[in-house]
Amino acid sequence: MKQFKVLGLMSGTSLDGLDLCYCHITKDLDKWSFEIKETKSISYSDDMQSELKDSIYLKADELLQFHNTYGTWLGQQAKQFISDIKLEVDFIASHGHTTHHQPKNGLTFQIGSGQHLANESGCKVVCDFRTNDVALGGQGAPLVPIGDQLFFGAYELCLNLGGISNISLEQKGKRIAYDIGLANMILNYITRKIDLAYDKGGELAASGKVNQNMLDRLNGLKYYLLPHPKSIGYEWFVEEVVPIVDITDDSIENLLHTSIHHICEKVAQQVKLNSTKEESSLFVTGGGALNDFLIETLQEKLGKSTKVVVPEKELIEFKEAVVFALMGVLRMEKEINVLKSVTGAKRDSSSGVLYLPA
Repeated sequence: MKQFKVLGLMSGTSLDGLDLCYCHITKDLDKWSFEIKETKSISYSDDMQSELKDSIYLKADELLQFHNTYGTWLGQQAKQFISDIKLEVDFIASHGHTTHHQPKNGLTFQIGSGQHLANESGCKVVCDFRTNDVALGGQGAPLVPIGDQLFFGAYELCLNLGGISNISLEQKGKRIAYDIGLANMILNYITRKIDLAYDKGGELAASGKVNQNMLDRLNGLKYYLLPHPKSIGYEWFVEEVVPIVDITDDSIENLLHTSIHHICEKVAQQVKLNSTKEESSLFVTGGGALNDFLIETLQEKLGKSTKVVVPEKELIEFKEAVVFALMGVLRMEKEINVLKSVTGAKRDSSSGVLYLPA
């Protein structure tokens, strides 16, 4: 039996903040398990949120400078967390923050320099988990399915509702996964119009009504017609979705209500397409799992054949950080952590780059 003490760092497309999750990951024969020990979420300041959101417009030298300063900031947060709780850490596994994701152009970029993070924190760091897969012709996303396979294989389908919605499942003995489409990214974009970080529990959305014209426009996005493997990033959202939201003259409540119906319709379509049993379970994590109205609407659209399973809040919020900790462990052990059946790459890979503190 082997045990690894890892600090996982995750910053997602919903731009709500940095998740730190200290966990023990154990391999007993061929079975992997985890135990969450300590967690912390750090909300981004308004300035940091704006910088991250607008980073796709930076010139190359400005972006690289931000890459370094953000890496230093990540290192400072990790060091403080480790020091405050007096943690024993084998290494840090960091996702970074995706600024550019264009797999069709052969590029993906997550800022948060591993060397700066390592130097500032004083710990070994494994990061840059996506680049190798894209270099192998893959989408570089989604990556969480390796965790679904090794940690949550008891569920027929796993759904993550972060900034983007993605689904993961076993098909003909292989794990497949892909980005379905929108989730919190559109909801948070709408609430920020009234200086609200997010719609707690979906209360505003629940009081709205469907704007049919907006729903038709969202449902008609070309991305939904593409076959998997496929993935989307913030650029797609800015180019394809923001104009639809901005052109719709309606209340915030109706914009949110319509967006949730769109999200749930698209998720339900994919779940029904991939369900092979009369009764199946859908394991839901990510910030969207805390949106009561979204979960109720999703269950309604799925009907009785699929049971929506929402775990405890800690796992909802920190699942991705746990999975990136696992990916770091697999990289250190030289085991596969990115699946070609998910990303469409030429081969499975053990991805991630190791940085040692100077």
